[in-house]
Amino acid sequence: MKIAREGLPFAAAGVFLAGVCWTGIWVLGRAPVDPIAGAGPSDAASAGEIALQISAWAFSVLAIFVLWFFRNPEPAVPSDESLVVAPGQGKVILIEDVEEPDFIVGAATKISIFLSVFDVHVQRAPVSGTVGYKVYRPGAYAVAWADKASEDNEQSSLGISTDHGNVLVKQIAGLVARRIITDPNQGDMVDRGARFGLIRFGSRVDLFLPSHWDILCAVGDRVTVGSSPMARMRAEEG
Repeated sequence: MKIAREGLPFAAAGVFLAGVCWTGIWVLGRAPVDPIAGAGPSDAASAGEIALQISAWAFSVLAIFVLWFFRNPEPAVPSDESLVVAPGQGKVILIEDVEEPDFIVGAATKISIFLSVFDVHVQRAPVSGTVGYKVYRPGAYAVAWADKASEDNEQSSLGISTDHGNVLVKQIAGLVARRIITDPNQGDMVDRGARFGLIRFGSRVDLFLPSHWDILCAVGDRVTVGSSPMARMRAEEG
């Protein structure tokens, strides 16, 4: 299983702390018997070993969870190049018609995906094209499924230009998330299904598409990042 590089320091910390605790347990187990106290361990030693065991298991589970949380599976990108794939993994919580003033500059369809702590948190490009817009905006850390999260929370916006129109993706921090990573810069080429960023812990991804494109998903759908079709590109009618 591939792991996102951003998760390796957290996993390493968990492994190190678990190793320290397991080493402490091993040392206590090999400690010489106190001839005055007798064969049994002292109450202090027993309490210390129990505390170490609890800590060792806790740090071990934490390390495994971090590795699982930062998993970065390869997507099954559809062969049909007209399909827009999911930029994030989770549950579609909103589809609505909006005015997008920053990159699409006009009528757009907004699709919001909520990422729980149990979902993959790597983001992937929904379309192939050229990055024409990149803006980071600090903000609040409200729960990511709230309507106001799209407006008030910390977020990073990435705009991609295609032959059929512009696409905007917003990575939005949630209640727990405290770091948004967006890899490409303006002028870079991105391929559909390729990683472009990551949000640490619970979060949200908003996808803005030209209003004339065909939407292929519905509220309540669970989507897989880089694989699930969200919409189909088509030329604007004259």
